[in-house]
Amino acid sequence: MAQVSEEREDRVDATGARPAATPGTSEPADAGTPATPEFPGTAGASATSETPQAAATPAVPETSGAGEAARLSAAGTAAADTPAASRTGEAGGAPAASRTGEGGAPVKTPAVSANGAAETPGTVDAESGASDTPAPPEAVKKASKAGRNLPAAIGVALLLGAAIIVSLLTVRYLFIGIIAIAIAVGTVEFAGVLRRVADIRVAMIPVLVGGQAMIWLAWPFGREGALTAFVLTVLACLLWRLPGGAKGYLRDISASVFAAAYLPLFAAFAAMLVPPHDGVGRVLTFLIGVVASDTGGYIAGVLGGKHPMAPTISPKKTWEGFAGSVIGGVVAGALTLSLMLDGHVWQGVIFGVAVVLTATLGDLVESLIKRDLGVKDMGTLLPGHGGIMDRLDSLLPSAVVSWLLLSAFVPV
Repeated sequence: MAQVSEEREDRVDATGARPAATPGTSEPADAGTPATPEFPGTAGASATSETPQAAATPAVPETSGAGEAARLSAAGTAAADTPAASRTGEAGGAPAASRTGEGGAPVKTPAVSANGAAETPGTVDAESGASDTPAPPEAVKKASKAGRNLPAAIGVALLLGAAIIVSLLTVRYLFIGIIAIAIAVGTVEFAGVLRRVADIRVAMIPVLVGGQAMIWLAWPFGREGALTAFVLTVLACLLWRLPGGAKGYLRDISASVFAAAYLPLFAAFAAMLVPPHDGVGRVLTFLIGVVASDTGGYIAGVLGGKHPMAPTISPKKTWEGFAGSVIGGVVAGALTLSLMLDGHVWQGVIFGVAVVLTATLGDLVESLIKRDLGVKDMGTLLPGHGGIMDRLDSLLPSAVVSWLLLSAFVPV
């Protein structure tokens, strides 16, 4: 049969027309010859089986190179549009795979060029002609290891630090005002996230008003004024929530009391550092200790952080970063307490370790709260930091311990 095919090919005339096929013989499908459609009941028949003589394909005259290109284009179009027909390969007469699989889904076949040669590895969809060869991966911009916009974070921190220093060195009441504003904004952020995410309703008015009372009363009356305002705030929250009914009462009251204690009450201890004659030194010792702890932890964590400290709470916090925090906090505490407050170096070491522990506790507590609520940040007010609450997380618990230790080490 191969010999018959070769003889038939020799008889192709100059115009490119082929003579009609002899009955009882079959020839491989040419690129321009549509395959015979399958009829019901013959789906499994091979394309090489003997069939009655098929009508010869009309000859396409070859007049020029453009005519040859048109003939090849028409041949490729006819071959691609033949529905569900099995085709015979040009070599060996082996039937090609059907274009539709089970359930009518298109089957992807190797891409073939116009001359029948296989092209680059990859597949094309026989129906749409779309290639599924994966595109080269795009360059992925490497994110900051800290997960923040570092330049923006540094800029915001410098502005806040400058405002605090100017207020301390000019009018101390301004520092109390900065604390009061920050706590009010932080309270609104925290209450807003609780209501939006968990449908927990903080008693906003009592917490805001009572919080301001705690901070401003801590200046002239110390801890007695702050604690008295806190107790009155809790009573006001209990009363404020009564009209809302029993549903969610305990949940809302618990959140309100937590907000009143964690934000304004803790911040009131920072306000209590200001009144003594060396109040500026006390505030700076507290702030420098926390900043040194955060900075040392950040540098050590970025450069060599490998062992997670609390992977389920804060995956980026590492033991190496904690060691850096200890070093930074101890050095800062020893220097500031001995040079600015006439304390001893060993007292500064204890102070530094305590600040590191409370600052780390504050970070972990807020990370756990945000993870519980399913949010990344408490707000968006401070670029590179998130919200006010995201900046106060390490400062608030440290303020309480700083006031206690400085009152013990350097009595007024």
